[in-house]
Amino acid sequence: MKIIGIIPARYESSRFPGKPLIDLKGKTMIQRVYEGAKKSTKLSQVIVATEDQRIYDHVISFGGEVMMTSENHTNGTDRCAEIASQIDCDIVINIQGDEPLVDFRQLDQLCASFDDSQVSIATLGINGVTEADRNNPNRIKIVLDENSDALYFSRSAIPNAANGKFEIIENFPFYRHIGLYAYKSDTLAELTKLAPTQLEKVESLEQLRWLYYGYKIRVVETDIETPNIDVPEDVEKVLAFL
Repeated sequence: MKIIGIIPARYESSRFPGKPLIDLKGKTMIQRVYEGAKKSTKLSQVIVATEDQRIYDHVISFGGEVMMTSENHTNGTDRCAEIASQIDCDIVINIQGDEPLVDFRQLDQLCASFDDSQVSIATLGINGVTEADRNNPNRIKIVLDENSDALYFSRSAIPNAANGKFEIIENFPFYRHIGLYAYKSDTLAELTKLAPTQLEKVESLEQLRWLYYGYKIRVVETDIETPNIDVPEDVEKVLAFL
């Protein structure tokens, strides 16, 4: 089984332009993501996918593998699919380009989920949601079925206790989403052909499109979480880890 990792890297981020090339103690963010992903022995290749010549040239400069993609992609899934269509592979892992501390063990966990032939899409969840997380729309919550497949992802607190009395479900296994995805390559190609849905627009969560059309998403439990960089204020958190 050939598994490849693809790191979508876009220069023109609305909240943090030029983010992939910021310096984090002597290395750019994209270099740190690339080197972290390369530590996984499960990945046959790691490729940066970008539409920007500056990112392309930089990845070449540190010896990484990089491919140019269309400027018209609206999300990382489509960017991954363009690259995957040019490479003979079985599984594709979409590695977030704003995770400079990505842990290869998370990637290995995702790879292992495909030992179950029923899995076509996999992602990660962490069991441990604080009250602050439940009320934070930037912390994505998940509820699962008996097979650990996702029933729903939401920015809201789910499940929502009757009358707001969370103590009645004190021991409920609340899960929070960790945004790494893996797909069978043929499934990834299918996902890019699905029409956007009203549901995903309401929550601003692309994965709800896949659920809407009947795809199952296996959620692999992890206890590993690393900070990502969405906005300039997040840089200090990552520097503290480094």
